[in-house]
Amino acid sequence: METQVNSAATSIFNGKEGHDDLEHGEGAGHVDPNDVNRPKLKLKPRIHHFTWAWFTLTMSTGGLSLLIFAQPHQFPGLRQIGLFIYIVNIILFVGVCFAMLTRFFLFRGAFQKSLTHPREGFFFPTFFLSLATLITSTQRYAVPADDVPLIWAIQTAYWGYVVLTLFVAAGQYSYVFAKISFGLHTMMPTWILPIFPIMLSGTIASVIADTQPDITALPIIVGGMTCQGLGISVSFMMYSHMIGRLMQAGLPNREHRPGLFMCVGPPAFTALAIIGMANGLPDTLDLQKYGVLDVAVVRTMALVGAIFLWALAFWWFCIAAIAVIASPPKYFHLGWWAMVFPNTGFILATISIGKELHSEPALWVATGMSICLGIMYFFVLYHLIRAVIVQDIMYPGRDEDVEDH
Repeated sequence: METQVNSAATSIFNGKEGHDDLEHGEGAGHVDPNDVNRPKLKLKPRIHHFTWAWFTLTMSTGGLSLLIFAQPHQFPGLRQIGLFIYIVNIILFVGVCFAMLTRFFLFRGAFQKSLTHPREGFFFPTFFLSLATLITSTQRYAVPADDVPLIWAIQTAYWGYVVLTLFVAAGQYSYVFAKISFGLHTMMPTWILPIFPIMLSGTIASVIADTQPDITALPIIVGGMTCQGLGISVSFMMYSHMIGRLMQAGLPNREHRPGLFMCVGPPAFTALAIIGMANGLPDTLDLQKYGVLDVAVVRTMALVGAIFLWALAFWWFCIAAIAVIASPPKYFHLGWWAMVFPNTGFILATISIGKELHSEPALWVATGMSICLGIMYFFVLYHLIRAVIVQDIMYPGRDEDVEDH
């Protein structure tokens, strides 16, 4: 049987979240956050509910700019559109960072609570996912091939990102294991997010490696492969819990089914990364010095592995799409962006595989998928803007700072 459609209201009734934010007297704690006649709030109490999940906007926008750059069928002006979206994404990222800092400045203790919250805390890694898209899109749009200082700056950003995300991957899971207890029936794809940023180190490596000198490209690729292997391995372990939850408790309630698309991301981005890193290896590299395992063999193995992983991503895409179509969400949540960013990796992997196989039909399929994703991006963006205006989000009980699953 499907769980309660939106249990955020239950959290309000039980006194879990945000009664003081309503600022409407003693009866404020009994306001249903889904009531169309609920009180309207001023900006300050709404900023209290500006959560880490807002970075799903910037990572999706950055992913869209990368997808435009990678399109196999370009037309005049398409790259300029991608450059415009890249610049817009920088502005959005700065704006979201400013809003988060405003929240933490206005409300004492909000930073610590946001990191330790059983639900919002899992969205903290989306900040680093946004950084990953900024690094890769900067390489694509803003770093000339012969600009040595910028090439070294990108390399420095890469290694700094690896170090930071390693701390996130180990630190956040260590905290969750020690301080929070979850039942299997509550498992959601957001549990994968802490390992996602370091996994994208491989994706960054696949983008920047072939622009680096040979002496630095190989360490970048080895580091990227190591991080990618860590990320996909932890994701596989999480998948076992996800399948167990689906078998035991069924699909999530309709409001959180878009989050199932997060499961598409790890195999898709891994497929993309291993092809990119294999292509970034120096052509003269001979790992065993006898021509047994040269670059051509490595690239063939990468393609085979990528196709294997692409199939898994496709399966998760089908599961998520069927679940959402069967019971579409009624209320907007920032988790809707899961219908964009992970699928960006899926399409990019499709493009990479199509290019390696020299398959024009596969590339045209990827073009069609890209058009659909662009439509989905603006669909979610429209509902995000509408939700902010009508106070469907940034409102007590309506955001990721309340436990409703």
